[in-house]
Amino acid sequence: MFLSLDTSTLTLSLALVEREPSGAVRALEHVVVPPPQKQSEALPGVVGELLARHGVKLAELEGLAVGLGPGSFTGLRIGLATVKSLAYATGLKVAGASSLAAVALEGPEGVPLYCLAVARKDDLYLGAYQRTGAAVEALEPETAMSPKEVAERLAAEPRALALGPALVDYRAALESHGVAPGRLLAGPAFPSAVELARLVRFPEERSLQALFALEPHYVRASEPERNPKFPPLPGPAPAARLKDD
Repeated sequence: MFLSLDTSTLTLSLALVEREPSGAVRALEHVVVPPPQKQSEALPGVVGELLARHGVKLAELEGLAVGLGPGSFTGLRIGLATVKSLAYATGLKVAGASSLAAVALEGPEGVPLYCLAVARKDDLYLGAYQRTGAAVEALEPETAMSPKEVAERLAAEPRALALGPALVDYRAALESHGVAPGRLLAGPAFPSAVELARLVRFPEERSLQALFALEPHYVRASEPERNPKFPPLPGPAPAARLKDD
């Protein structure tokens, strides 16, 4: 039994799941907390209430699964910080998976799926996947592009279908760029923690180095990082490290 959560959009998705002997994942309960409630305020209490309803203690779980994005920078940091803190305190294992890959698990099989999430105004994240049963295959690295560029990608791949959280706000924009309505699927409006749980595999051994090194998949730079007034600091990029004993 383990907890799975995704905070890559403004909607918190949290699930308590168990893995059956066959390897299939079954949700015991799925909790969804939409805006305007803030995830930073809701998450600790919702986790405790979910476990209490099922008579489970946090330390008794197999591990914690978390969506790595791409998506909201703030949301991803909230999710990762929560999972890392809980795992460090209890000794639980942690595993992460792409939030857009979780979206792909809710699409049809056998066709390219362009999973879309909002990056910022007029900028979308795109993850190209193909689903086979409870598994997805990445067709190319996840990236960010404009709605017009997404429409051009769909025009170049006639079999592809689009789905995901970005269609809540950008369906009309994509249609205005020539995308047929039938190629824009209904839902999901957020990555599901249940689908995310189907993607993760926990490591054999718990590693603090791996725990600290787990990072969101941002795809693009944040607004502060793009600000020319604040160039990157010289030297190697920061990385997770442990203090030597």
